[in-house]
Order: sequence, then C-alpha cells, then structure tokens
Amino acid sequence: MGNSGSRKPWKSEPWLPQESSDFAGSDYSIRRRITLFGFAVFLLFGILTLQLARMQLAHGSEYRQRAETNRLREVPLIPIRGLIYDRNGVALVENRASYSAGIVAADVPKDEQTQITIVLQELTGVPASEIDALIEARRRSNDPFAPAIFKENLGEEKAFLLREQLANLPGARVVVEAQREYTKGALVAHVLGFVGPLDADDYAELAEAGYQFSDQIGKTGVEVAYEATLRGIPGSRQVEADASGRELSVINEQPAVAGGNLILTIDLELQSKVEEFLRDAMGESLNAAAVVMDVKTGEILALVSLPAYDNNIFSGEVDEEALLALLEDPGKPLLNHAIAEMYPPGSTFKQVTGLAALEEGVATAATEITSEGVIYVENEFDPSIRYAFRDWAALGTLNFYRGVAMSSDIYFYYLAGGYSEGGEQIFEGLGANLLSDWARRFGLGEQSGIDLPGESEGLVPDPNWKEQKIGEPWVIGDTYFLGIGQGYMAATPIQMLLVTAAIANGGNILVPHLVTAIQTAEGEVLVLQRQTIKRNLNIDLQNLDIMREGMRQAIDSGSATSGQSSSVVIAGKTGTAEFGLVRPDGSFLEHGWFTGYAPFGNPEIAVVVFLEQGGGALTAAPLASKILSFYFDRQNAAFLGPQ
Repeated sequence: MGNSGSRKPWKSEPWLPQESSDFAGSDYSIRRRITLFGFAVFLLFGILTLQLARMQLAHGSEYRQRAETNRLREVPLIPIRGLIYDRNGVALVENRASYSAGIVAADVPKDEQTQITIVLQELTGVPASEIDALIEARRRSNDPFAPAIFKENLGEEKAFLLREQLANLPGARVVVEAQREYTKGALVAHVLGFVGPLDADDYAELAEAGYQFSDQIGKTGVEVAYEATLRGIPGSRQVEADASGRELSVINEQPAVAGGNLILTIDLELQSKVEEFLRDAMGESLNAAAVVMDVKTGEILALVSLPAYDNNIFSGEVDEEALLALLEDPGKPLLNHAIAEMYPPGSTFKQVTGLAALEEGVATAATEITSEGVIYVENEFDPSIRYAFRDWAALGTLNFYRGVAMSSDIYFYYLAGGYSEGGEQIFEGLGANLLSDWARRFGLGEQSGIDLPGESEGLVPDPNWKEQKIGEPWVIGDTYFLGIGQGYMAATPIQMLLVTAAIANGGNILVPHLVTAIQTAEGEVLVLQRQTIKRNLNIDLQNLDIMREGMRQAIDSGSATSGQSSSVVIAGKTGTAEFGLVRPDGSFLEHGWFTGYAPFGNPEIAVVVFLEQGGGALTAAPLASKILSFYFDRQNAAFLGPQ
C-alpha cells in the first residue's frame, strides 16, 4: 500500500489565519469593548475628581470641623443649682447625686447601633427601640454631641455595671447629675415649685443662653421665678477624645459658677402650724388657703394651699401614676389656691365698700341705717314687680361701726347702691362705677405682683363689662351684690389680704414677696432691693381709724367673736360667700372667709383664711385666731426668754 505523493500521513497541516466575516465581527466587538471600558474609567475618575473637589472646596471647612470634633470636643459643665432656705436658715431643698444612662448620638457607629441598643436594653431595662429612636432623633438635632438621657435614677449598682461595659459600647455614658430633693415635701410645695427637663419649646428659647437639651429648669414656684439666680453660670471643658467619644485628656477648662442660694421670707415653723390648723379646719372643703404677711414690708411669712402635693415626685423620672392621681383630684392640688383661683370674697369686700363710702362722703361714722331683715326694690320697668334683698338677720338701727361689726348686708346695700322707695330716693349710694373704681385702687382686678408664677387677676365687674361679656344691662341688684362681694365679683386670697394690710398700714397697697435675699457662691448675702409699695390710697386717716374700729368691734362684740384671741387684740372681717349648687332648701353652698390684722393698736401682720364650703364665723375666724395666737405667743415667749 503506497502513499499518495510525498506527504507524510502523521504530519498535520499548519494553521493559517483566514479572512472571514465571522472573524471581522469579533475584532470589532473587542475594540468597542476596549473603547467603552476606557470611557467608563475616564468617567469614574471624573466623578471622583468632582467629588473630591466638592469635599475640599465646597464643604472642606465642615469636614475639617467634624474631624476636629472627633479629636477635640467641648464638654459643657453644668453649674450646681442654688439651694433654698427659710428666713431662719432652715434648708428646704438639697442636691443629691443621681446616676443616669445617656447616649451621645454622634459617637454611635451606625453599623453597631442595633447591637449597642440591645446591650443597653439588657443593662437598663429601656426597650432598644426607644434608645434607637432617641439616637436617630439626636443625630438630626443641632446638638448630637450632648448626652441624651434615656434612663434616670439608674441606681448605683446598674450604673456600675454599665460603666464596666462602656469600652464596648461607643457613645454610651453614665451621667452623674444633681437631683433636687425637697426636704419638707408638701409643706412648702406651692412656694418652692419643682424643676423638670427642658421640652422642645424651652430648648429653642434657651439654647442661646447656654442651656443643654438635657438640662433641668424651674417649672413652678420660686424655682422658675428665680431660675436665672438658682441656675448659676455654665462652664466648659475642652478635651481630646477618641473616635468613640471617650475623653483622653483635658486641654482647657472654664469652671462653672454655682447658682445663688435663695433666702425666703417664709417662717417654716409658722408655715407648719398654719398648715396643721388649716388641714384640721377643712372639713368637707375641697380646697383651702391661708396666708400671713408683714403689713409694713409685704414679706410673706406663711403661704399654705390645700390640698398640696409632694414635689419630689417630679424629681428625676416622674411617677406617672402619682401624677395622674394629682390631675384627677377634684381639689386641684397642683393649683396654688392662695394666688391662682378666684372666688367671690363675700363680706370681706365690705372693707372696700365702707372705706369708699367714707372717702366719697356717702357715709360718716354716725350714718344710721335700719335693717329690718329685708328691703324691697321695684323693677325699674314695672313697679308692680318688687325684688327682695335680705339681710342675714333683722339687726335694727346701726351706725357705721355697728354696720361693719355686725356685717349688715342692708347697711352695705345702701352704701353701694342707695335706696329708693315709691320713686323717692331715700339714700344715695356710691353707684357701680365709683365702687368698681375703688375696688381697683385697692388692687383688685389686677395681679398683686407676688414673685410666683400663675397668679390670677381676679374680676371687678362694672356696667360696661356686663354689657360686653353678658350682653345685659347693669341693674341695681348688681350694685347691691357688688357692695357685699357677691355676684360677678371675684378675688384671690392674696388680693383680699392686701386690702386688709392697706387698712392696717395706713393705705399702702403692698407688693407681696417670698424672697428676701440671695447668698452668692462665695457666701456673700445680698439683700434684695425691691419695690414694696405699689401705691398709696391717700385715704383720710380718720376714715381709716373708723374702719379699723368697726373691724375691732366685729371681733369684740360683732359677727366675728369666734375670732377672738387671749394673746392679742385682733381687728378683722368675716365673709360667707354663696356659690355653685343650690341646696334642697333653696340656699346655696358657701365659702368661708376671714381677713384681719394684729395687734389692733400697732399692726404687725395680717392674715387671710379661705375655706371652700366653709363658714366665715364658723370655721375661718377661729382658724385665723389660732394662727395669730400662735404667732404672738411665740413672739412673747422669745421676748421673755427662758424662765
């Protein structure tokens, strides 16, 4: 078998490229891919270049600041809040150390946030979802570097456990804060008030003043009225910190300056006795108030409003159950009834009507009016219709002294609105507008200016007010009711106290106050220079003496003999004001008032007592007598010294 030609059978033919349409298409595809890849690389580098330029040129300062903040950080130093003392140096509040768990949102790595919040939940009991939401909220805030507190009153044991884990929990903090402890609890709660955390509105308003979102601020009482003094001056510390926010070293420090201490006008021993007497006298009253004031200076020696509340429930984490109970209490314990709630003043208002009548020449000490128990007033449009205006008894013929002493309603109807019979005017009274004007001169219808928040203005009605607010014309009955402190008339206990104090001190309308001095951080005591007299009534001293004598007789032999004291001679005025629901017999529920001063010959202090659903002579006057007796018995004992 032979071979064909000279070709060897085992030798393969050499491979040679051949031109074909398939190969040409493949070559074009490769070149296109190379071109696209090159364009993509160019585009990517272009984008990176633009981003780098944006970061360095447009936002360079911002990122440099962030980088610097990661290295250098300014830590605010919160000053120690000032303390509060009574007039004799008794401490009413303390600052005690309290541990809280906080989180600095800027120091929490996002990729570790879930794990960190889970661990914090195990350590503190606060749900991880709540901590997570707080972190996100603070990331978006203007202050992501300040610790946001998520658990207050942590307790020493839990605080220690958390501290052990801080190295593994970037952003977590154990915050040591000074927490307010009100050492006397409810006894002075309405005077002191309490502090609480800033809300969003507070922070927006106070951030420029150096407040941090986690700060505490006064909410009520002198805590808020003297916030600027009590807070002190914040400081700061510049520190070097690592990436997780932990401090490595202190670069610079500006110490905080502690807040000033307040020295109150309150006499704690007297305050305690007034509270005891008032609580014992309340009976079915839903609320009550009593205030004692120096008639020359306006210093408040005791201010009690019942029911009260323990302001310690607002220190730290609020007890929601206790708060709900306070909000639902019909006695409104969170309200300071001495300054914030308005009541008809009843016959205590006769001090205003009587002095106005004397000053305007409507009456003199010798003016006699006969009370037969009732007077009748004809309807001005239909004389056949007559309205009965009753006295509390048929008291007979009374001069001014006895009219005040016996608290005759008919006597004061005459003084306020006059009296006509059969179309003939028998007695010309003050009239509504003149009487309203005198009420305002005495400080009614306006805030007293006491250094506490939440004070009401009260209400002094007149014909224009009734027309605008009620849409009805003023009638003679409105003037009669105004003259005895009924109808639309409304006042706070502190306002009626100022009326009596003006009678005692010669006509000065005082500005009541609760803080007498401030003690600086260095221990220096600065007595406050303040306005103590709002205005003087310019009343004839003889007329003042006439009213004072009528009020003395009220205690000695009139309608307020239950207010007598063996310790001191008192001048005063009771009041029983109708209000609210009608009893089955047609009578109304009544408030009980007493306002008076002592000693009669040389006035030192004035007192007002108010009892919702009380009686002026039955409950308020005896209570006032106890207060005044205690004050002067103690004063006499101190003067005599140990026997």
